[in-house]
Amino acid sequence: MTRKRPVLIGIAGGTGSGKTLVARTLVERLGGDRVAIVEQDCYYNDNWKLPFEERARINYDHPDAFDHDLLADHVRRLLKGEGIDMPLYDYAQHARRKDSSVRVENHLCVILEGILVLHDPVLRRKMDIKVFVDADSDVRFIRRLRRDVKERGRSLDGVIEQYETVVAPMHLQFVEPSKRFADIIIPQGGKNLVAIDLLQTKIASLMQP
Repeated sequence: MTRKRPVLIGIAGGTGSGKTLVARTLVERLGGDRVAIVEQDCYYNDNWKLPFEERARINYDHPDAFDHDLLADHVRRLLKGEGIDMPLYDYAQHARRKDSSVRVENHLCVILEGILVLHDPVLRRKMDIKVFVDADSDVRFIRRLRRDVKERGRSLDGVIEQYETVVAPMHLQFVEPSKRFADIIIPQGGKNLVAIDLLQTKIASLMQP
């Protein structure tokens, strides 16, 4: 690698907006050997010491739910060309997985993806491109509902209650305002192939030595 450091791309957006699909599409197109994804969701605070009932009541859409120090340290190390052990999160248990992580080695580009990655000024200052993936609220809700019921074992009523009481208010308070920091706003999420094409071209140019 002849660049001074890897390229850092921040991809934010509300729950169900399609930001994960955008990130994965970029990795597929640019190459998994060149681009790595770091998911903000993996950096929820380690709450194993709390009883399950307390863990379930935590507001996971609030900035305080994340281990900002660990995430910032891992990003710093990746930008120095070092590898990290990214933690994994168990959504069913509302806690970080014990003795389980994913090794992320040195890459030409790192995509940092999560609902609040543009909310954090420490992370923003390190980003070469800041992206906000946008989608209508009803579309985002339906996508989250399907995902949480099918993939995370949540009940229909539980997902609806959480969305109404926590997710939607936190989106308006923290996620949506972070859009103003974005260099690029992608409407329609991962289905906006024109926007992804343009972003892919820009990232590829930044990865050149």
